[in-house]
Amino acid sequence: MKQKTLLLGIILNCMLIMPAWAGGLMTNTNYHIAFDRMMARGATFDIDAIYSNPAGLAWGHEGWQLSFNVQKPFQYRNIEAGVPAPLAPAMGFTNHEFKGKATANPFVPALFGSYKHDKWAIGLMAGIVGSGGKVTYDEGVPQFVIPVRAMMGSNGLAPNMYTLDAYMQGKQYIYGVQANFTYRLNDHWAVAAGLRGNIYSGFNRGHVISNAGGAELLNMQIDVDQKGFGMAPLLSLNYRWKGLTLTGRYEFRTRLNIPNDTKVLSVSPATVAATVGPMAAAYQDGVKTRYDMPGLLSLAAGYEILSNLRVTSEFHFFDDKNAKMASNRQDAIGRGTLEYLCGLEWDINKTFTVSCGAQRTDYGVSDEYQTNTSFACDSYSVGLGGAVNITRHLRVNLGYFCSIYSDYTRQASYMQVPVTETYSRTNHVFGVGVDYKF
Repeated sequence: MKQKTLLLGIILNCMLIMPAWAGGLMTNTNYHIAFDRMMARGATFDIDAIYSNPAGLAWGHEGWQLSFNVQKPFQYRNIEAGVPAPLAPAMGFTNHEFKGKATANPFVPALFGSYKHDKWAIGLMAGIVGSGGKVTYDEGVPQFVIPVRAMMGSNGLAPNMYTLDAYMQGKQYIYGVQANFTYRLNDHWAVAAGLRGNIYSGFNRGHVISNAGGAELLNMQIDVDQKGFGMAPLLSLNYRWKGLTLTGRYEFRTRLNIPNDTKVLSVSPATVAATVGPMAAAYQDGVKTRYDMPGLLSLAAGYEILSNLRVTSEFHFFDDKNAKMASNRQDAIGRGTLEYLCGLEWDINKTFTVSCGAQRTDYGVSDEYQTNTSFACDSYSVGLGGAVNITRHLRVNLGYFCSIYSDYTRQASYMQVPVTETYSRTNHVFGVGVDYKF
């Protein structure tokens, strides 16, 4: 009975999948294709300044401008699990890779619009500002499989004596609608203030089913939808002197306290279901879970080396430790996420522009923070691409970036089975966008 209780506790507590793109643990930073091809956009005056540098709109296009962007990410989130050789017969493996595929179907859109008149400007943006995808583990994850196999082994059942069907799927999107007001104080300074509404939409679905002959050993089903809303103010400052631009931007924390809409939460047979008790409480209908988006500080410096050649460096700090998370996982963070970005953009002529950039993302998480269904790996990202001015009003942006992740290895234990887990990720994003100036 104690083994079954521990098993179900592990299963219930890992029913959470959190995909992510460029940015912090809960925050995306890639909306406009100019980011994909340059990365450091904190000193821009183009339309993507609506997000990257709202105060910079004071030196942007006079009048109306619009931009529509679509991106297609491809990401894998794999877990290699290794157990000691003496335990391999009960597990059915010594080392096994559990493969997770993240998708965003059919693509991820973002819309920008701004209007500038003399010293003031307004900007609007809509996009997926947090997470942004669905992750599927067709074989489940070690936190599922290893406890089940350990329980079966303790009852004298080898892997070839029963069937095990483990499956997990989770989705998490945070849609954002942002509005800014920008004002140029003088020839050098501009300020902006804004507000963003964040709409959370996600689900967790999965099952663990085990049978031996005609006997049902375990059948757990979970299907929980989650929806919620939160708001956050934003402040931005821009200083411009000749070819130098210095900027600062701060997004305040968004408080998201998300209620469950539980469709299915069941465990059988009855002898197993009786052990669930309070462990299932977090997944009952109406129970709320925290998914705060952290405060974000962005500092950038841009310089026009030539009239057609620009370079930018940028720094991001995500205050993850002071953002509330499910099961208080923020307590397992040593510090917030640090990001360092740089980018170069060159106008070849009036028609063609090319750019490239790089980003380093350094998380402050510990072994205790990492779980099979929500893990973070430090990374380097590189982006490149270009823009084509079809007419003096119409520009097309093309971009690509990839992230190279460092594997994260930790020691875990499930039902007294020691496990060496190595988390690995890959990420590729392709994007195209259209900017139009009226």
